[in-house]
Amino acid sequence: MLDSIHITAVILAGGQARRMGGADKGLLLLDERPLLAWVQERVQPQVDEILISANRNLEQYAQFGYPVLSDEIPGFAGPLAGLHRAMRTARNDLILTVPCDTPFLPADLAQRLCAALTRDSAQIAMPGAGGRTHHAVMLCKKNLAPDLAAYLQSGERKVMEWQRRLKQVVVPFDEPEAFANFNTPEDLVKAKNTTGR
Repeated sequence: MLDSIHITAVILAGGQARRMGGADKGLLLLDERPLLAWVQERVQPQVDEILISANRNLEQYAQFGYPVLSDEIPGFAGPLAGLHRAMRTARNDLILTVPCDTPFLPADLAQRLCAALTRDSAQIAMPGAGGRTHHAVMLCKKNLAPDLAAYLQSGERKVMEWQRRLKQVVVPFDEPEAFANFNTPEDLVKAKNTTGR
């Protein structure tokens, strides 16, 4: 991590996971470990604080040993609602969001996003890999909280649309599989073949 730069990570586990049959994705097992444990293991060395965004099974998530935050906006309002709640709690000025179903994130994710954010004087940085931008993984400034609150209060929920309002930078990564996420039971079965990395 860059010297004197402090980052809070929020692991987003607050969705309904409709394509996963309504299961709580962060608690689903990959090689006998919850998906959230894989993500936590990846991001913990890269940040100074971890928060968990969850709207169900709060006691189970609390067992991971980090603060568990539920959305202030009702109705499973999506990843931005989780980020909004984290902005009100995080003790650092930079916040990294990572979905709970991305177990293979790069070990230098936070460092590279932070370097690009600083270099370009941007408000938000996202990884790009495999020909696409991974919008749910982002590093942003906590001082965007009022803008995000206004966006959500207007009834908007789309991550990409909010990001387009900001000065952003996309950081290229060479391994698209590092951002693989699992939306269906079939995805999870396939993932069992890649956990040897």
